[in-house]
Amino acid sequence: MAALSGKIISHSLVAKSCQQNRHFNTQYQPDCCNLNKRNLRPFLGGNLAWSAISAVRLHGISKFNRGIVYCNAALSTAAISSVEKTDFLKLQNGSDIRGVAVAGVEGEPVTLTEPVTEAIASAFCAWLQKRKKPHSSRRLRVSIGHDSRISAQKLQDAVSRGISRAGLDVIQYGLASTPAMFNCTLTENEDFLCPADGSIMITASHLPYNRNGFKFFTNAGGLGKADIKEILELAADIYKTLTNEGAEQIASQSVRKVEYMDIYTSNLVQAVRKAAGNVEKPLEGFHIVVDAGNGAGGFFAGKVLEPLGAITSGSQFLEPDGMFPNHIPNPEDKAAMESITKAVLNNKADLGIIFDTDVDRSAAVDSSGREFNRNRLIALMSAIVLEEHPGTTIVTDSVTSDGLTTFIEKKLGGKHHRFKRGYKNVIDEAIRLNTVGEESHLAIETSGHGALKENHWLDDGAYLMVKLLNKLASAKASGKGGGSKVLTGLVEGLDEPGFAVELRLKIDQTHAELKGGSFREYGEAVIKHLENVVDSNPKLQKAPVNYEGVRVSGFGGWFLLRLSLHDPVLPLNIEASSKEEAVNLGNAVLSAVREFPALDTTALDKFVQA
Repeated sequence: MAALSGKIISHSLVAKSCQQNRHFNTQYQPDCCNLNKRNLRPFLGGNLAWSAISAVRLHGISKFNRGIVYCNAALSTAAISSVEKTDFLKLQNGSDIRGVAVAGVEGEPVTLTEPVTEAIASAFCAWLQKRKKPHSSRRLRVSIGHDSRISAQKLQDAVSRGISRAGLDVIQYGLASTPAMFNCTLTENEDFLCPADGSIMITASHLPYNRNGFKFFTNAGGLGKADIKEILELAADIYKTLTNEGAEQIASQSVRKVEYMDIYTSNLVQAVRKAAGNVEKPLEGFHIVVDAGNGAGGFFAGKVLEPLGAITSGSQFLEPDGMFPNHIPNPEDKAAMESITKAVLNNKADLGIIFDTDVDRSAAVDSSGREFNRNRLIALMSAIVLEEHPGTTIVTDSVTSDGLTTFIEKKLGGKHHRFKRGYKNVIDEAIRLNTVGEESHLAIETSGHGALKENHWLDDGAYLMVKLLNKLASAKASGKGGGSKVLTGLVEGLDEPGFAVELRLKIDQTHAELKGGSFREYGEAVIKHLENVVDSNPKLQKAPVNYEGVRVSGFGGWFLLRLSLHDPVLPLNIEASSKEEAVNLGNAVLSAVREFPALDTTALDKFVQA
């Protein structure tokens, strides 16, 4: 047996069959595992090779609280079906990979199979090896984490096999958050095998239970669209080399488990204590409820708030459950926000906090039931950041309100830079502005994605909430108190629209009008035509600076028509003082886009006729 440090145990192993329980740190029954030791030749030019050596039996692993070895199920013995390169590329979702991982939903065949997953993991390793110099003392290592989805364990096993095939070390974190997976590439702590050279988060955010996917990180941040495309193209080639022969030998790998979430949560706790002048329990007396939506965010109540002294009774849906039986874990979802609001009011709490499935998005609710999400969350975070960095630029996505611009620039004295949709777009734009001399400390989307310069531009819903906790703690330390009124006061003066709606106009890709062309070109033609119509209408005014679609003011409000990042859809956002004014804007759009028969305007028709 390898030596036991205080944090990990390292072994090589083969698993013939394993069972899973659903505790916070998902673990296997050790007695069902045969442990093998083997050498893995490195990944070379798309050819995967491995050799198994002698087997050794190990008992009693479960007695260790930390660092036990995960056992990984063997490759499925079912025949590996043919998958084309185009099928791999269809899994790309911007800077993420997403697919169907669980059968059972009509019309949604499984696309994220175990062999496909193995190939993607090996491809990531090949991508990583091109960019990372090998260490003299060890192989490159890749960490794996997952959210609460029911396919998480199966995909973690497949990812582990893929990493091992490429000759890299595997470190499993079990249930984790997406922000933690980036953070582990920055942490310097060899006891926890940090930093990881690369990391993979298995998640599909708030999508239905049958979906899953991957996000990839290095210490430079999350991978971009071009990186994902390269990985998927590599994966398509690697997939062709996969075979079921010797499946048990293929599954053998050097795997170590680390409870990295201990480090991640400790950092959050220390950040709040520091803001309060290094008080041990700066939130003592505060009642804060958490809604994790049965995702991966349940740790926040017990591992962050309670060590800080907060009362967390009334917190709900903290247990991981990939079927999401209570509500969609999504801070943009109306039912989810109603759920956390009800919990705050019923428990007479000072604050409510809600996360999405993988904790890279969040929102809050004050003691009166007022929601801090979308524009309000951006306004609140802007107020906090501009107190710390006067005059800085706040980068947001394209659908933020005109009232938010006025609030940031006139009330707070900052600059509002409205950019494209997509959290990676917003973060990358903030980074770019800093490189050209325009100071920016916050990049945030209306969806609840938010990243700060002080936190390495890490897209982290938990850290956003820590910034709110810092305000509560520092107010208490200075004798101001006041509960969540401290936060509510920061957004006073935010002018919010009387009416807001988003309508999705779908492009029919089977319509003869497209004539085999792409939906993207068709959508861009619609937007260009609308721009021309607006130019000829004195009642409408195009935004002087705009990075996405066409944004137009008029009739006491504004609208934005843009092309979806991934789907054949033109989302239309309308905000106005009243519904009547919003309908006027809707009619202006409708009269222009009627000339495009492949565009389904049903949603817009119903809106203007209601």
